[in-house]
Amino acid sequence: MSTLPVVAAVDGSDDSRRALDWALDDARRRGAPLRVAHVRQYAVWTQPGGPVVLPPPPDEDPVLDDARARLAGRAEGMDLEYVGLDGAAGALLPELGAEAELLVLGSRGRGGFASLLLGSNSLATARDAECPVVVVPRPGREVEGPQPEPGPRVVVGLKVDGPDDAALDFAFTEAGLRGARVQVVAAYPWPVQTWAAPGDLIAPPVDQEAVEHETRTLAEGFLAPHRERHPGVRAEIHPAPGDAAGRLVEASKDADLVVVGRHRRRLLAPVRMLGSVTQAVLLHAASPVAVVPPKPGEE
Repeated sequence: MSTLPVVAAVDGSDDSRRALDWALDDARRRGAPLRVAHVRQYAVWTQPGGPVVLPPPPDEDPVLDDARARLAGRAEGMDLEYVGLDGAAGALLPELGAEAELLVLGSRGRGGFASLLLGSNSLATARDAECPVVVVPRPGREVEGPQPEPGPRVVVGLKVDGPDDAALDFAFTEAGLRGARVQVVAAYPWPVQTWAAPGDLIAPPVDQEAVEHETRTLAEGFLAPHRERHPGVRAEIHPAPGDAAGRLVEASKDADLVVVGRHRRRLLAPVRMLGSVTQAVLLHAASPVAVVPPKPGEE
């Protein structure tokens, strides 16, 4: 049982209601408290000398009232808390992650353009929060790809030349909680082209079968400690040629969750950022996406 809460960020939108449902189920599986948070973006402005109009107290917050009504009778026996905050959601939501096991929000809120696939607050929270962030997409996203084997499934991306241990650990833990299998997508670049002279390309010195075999062998080594810690979780390695983002989006079809790592800080890029693969998966995956920060000391 976890003592840190699962935090659901709500704003009254249908997207945030779906995120609240997802957070409720995950908190119950984890045996964790559920904290429902609403960041109220009131503009406290007045003319000089005039009275300051403050936002209403949390117990008069209609968004939190909507969340209470949605959870009525569904959270019996759970530790449940409602929190109202005032300020900029893009700044305050990531701060909630400092004292949370998981932070869950919808792909878009009430503001912005209806055509946007991912809202700015969701993007900022996934980039800056100290804990894993789950972004729940709108229903109806269609992705192309083979029909997966039936049954609960957690997908995780593995880069064999730079594995993310935190993302793998999160994926195995979630799969264990759900009674699901782990599908490990290990993409490798192919075809590999070698430049001989300006304008000339030559065939690679190795064939695709050898590259795929090496990718699988490396992946097996990285998964070994996670298999040992989670003996009840079945893990399948899927080496795949081509673009990692596209392969992960394909694998999101009918998946319970897709897990990706957050980009590690680099010497020449010391700020927090989301890698191109993570952003593409957030934008296009059909299932909820968990963005997992590096372990302390790795970022």
